[in-house]
Amino acid sequence: MFNIFSRRAALGAVVSLAVATGAAHASTATDFVNSFGSRLAAVVNSGKSLDEKKKEVLPLLKDNVDITGIGRYCLGKYWRTATPAQRDKYISLFDQVLVNTITDQIGNYKGVSFRVTTTTTTPDGERVNALIDRPGQPEVNMQLIIGGNPPKVVDMYGEGASLRMNQRSDYSSYLARHNGDVDALNAALERQLNHHQ
Repeated sequence: MFNIFSRRAALGAVVSLAVATGAAHASTATDFVNSFGSRLAAVVNSGKSLDEKKKEVLPLLKDNVDITGIGRYCLGKYWRTATPAQRDKYISLFDQVLVNTITDQIGNYKGVSFRVTTTTTTPDGERVNALIDRPGQPEVNMQLIIGGNPPKVVDMYGEGASLRMNQRSDYSSYLARHNGDVDALNAALERQLNHHQ
């Protein structure tokens, strides 16, 4: 159904946080990346079972990624037309789909190194640029947008594109084909989650 964010890019962004080892200069955004990253690193690089890792990563994601803000952005103009009940259901489903997308891939990452190269200010927040080195694979350039107070991940750029913009485009196309029916999108997300189990 929906490939909510590219699995490789989304997980690359989270794992980049998990293995952060340095910063270009001190800022709220780089401090956030290093703090969040050190906690994730302890989980991702541990010898624990994948199920244990998923359980430990879940609260870290919920505390440090603006899932509601990203979900609202992805719904775009349809957020305004959705009823409060449709919004609540959508955010709950979006949260589960996003978390599943990230946690499903955690076991595939180990021995990854990372370094922050630059931090710049954007209208959406601080853009933290990083290079991710994966053993036996090409280096990946990843950007994380950190915003809010307290700071959280509000967007991720992988493979040259904003992940929330890509998802917004997918959802908008789906909703346009279904007469803007948010219930239809929610049903599709539920089917995706049921298929995941």
